[in-house]
Amino acid sequence: MSTAEITGQISCSSGHIRQLKEKVPPNSVYNIILATIVTLCITVTSGVCSKALSSSHPIFIEKNQGQEQLAYVSPLQQEAINQHKFVERINKKYPIQTLSYPTKGVAHIKMTRYINSKPVKLNIVEIDRSANHTLSIKPQTASTKLNARAQIRTIAQKNNSIVAINAGYFKPQTGVPLGALMINNEVLTGPIYNRVGIGIIEDNNETRFVMDKVTMDITIKSNRLNIKADNINQPRMLSTYTIIYTPHWGKMSPMAPKYGKVAAVKDGRIIAMSANQIAIPEDGFVISAPAKILDDFAKGRNISYEIKLPETFKDANHIIGAGPYLVKDGEVFVDITAQKFGSITGRNPRSAIGYSEDNKLIILTVDGREESSVGVTLTELAYIMKGLGCKYAMNFDGGGSSVIYVNGKVTNSPAQKDGISISNALTISEIQEESQT
Repeated sequence: MSTAEITGQISCSSGHIRQLKEKVPPNSVYNIILATIVTLCITVTSGVCSKALSSSHPIFIEKNQGQEQLAYVSPLQQEAINQHKFVERINKKYPIQTLSYPTKGVAHIKMTRYINSKPVKLNIVEIDRSANHTLSIKPQTASTKLNARAQIRTIAQKNNSIVAINAGYFKPQTGVPLGALMINNEVLTGPIYNRVGIGIIEDNNETRFVMDKVTMDITIKSNRLNIKADNINQPRMLSTYTIIYTPHWGKMSPMAPKYGKVAAVKDGRIIAMSANQIAIPEDGFVISAPAKILDDFAKGRNISYEIKLPETFKDANHIIGAGPYLVKDGEVFVDITAQKFGSITGRNPRSAIGYSEDNKLIILTVDGREESSVGVTLTELAYIMKGLGCKYAMNFDGGGSSVIYVNGKVTNSPAQKDGISISNALTISEIQEESQT
């Protein structure tokens, strides 16, 4: 396209906008002008004929039985408008702070607050997926097996992530997540003490968030009888528990409990049983339970298991359990005792996640245990998250695990350089779309 042709197209669009001014309210005209300019820039850069673009994604006024309708804005143009609003909102919300935009729909803010005259360093990331439909927000594990740990840089780079933050708790010796974790609709681990979790729902190219205590109704079925399981891929807490172990756990199951057995299930039937460790079939699972339960169950066929999630999480694609709550329904709500978190009180480094009334995601780390940043208590963290606009928020694993990665580097100051090895993280990546010609 020649310069003259481009100029002509812009002139034509400018004239079209002038015609719209008399028909559309002022705020709509502002959005239309912005969207049109963005569209024209994309058109000039890509070399696509603007005539073709306007016919496929037009901005126009329709007349319907003498009544004029508002201009249609294409998804691409609406996204450009949303990005403009996002930047405008962030700049207003965080004036005179260290602020950057790693990509569309993502803002990174570094700031220092003072609590009781003591400095606290914050790293905040806000995400607005309506400004960038290619953003993917999901948890990731250190490896395909649960008994593994890795630094956050490794987890982030493996998934080409722009942002990553440490997420749920884990057993330090093995890396197995302690609490609910579901990725891509597959439950990897079950909840502990029914602690709070965040659910990520992907629906029609939109992302929503939910937060509630996580429970799971797990049933092991056969043609003879059904039995209830207490958990999946979690360390045993009571010898009377019945627990399922899948290949995600590792190659071998844990030892059987006292007065118990482990049974390997493949192709719907039990193929081996032992009081010791047993190999987990790659396309099956292991049941660990009191011996009496397994002896009665062993004769069954068509053995499988089913997991039902609570209503809050029924549409979730991903779940991360951690806790305790920080903000619930817009109010500070720190249920330390109810969720059995007495050991993590005090002023420490912290990580947190929350979301606003209109589903804008906010993640945060607080540095601690140093002169330049003393850390925060859970209640202080709750007030910070509420002040940032969270309707719901919860605590992630903290202390030495608290680490955030943005645009290729760790941007907070963990006790160990680049942070300790962790089990799982929440990551934000951009999905590469196939180019269209």
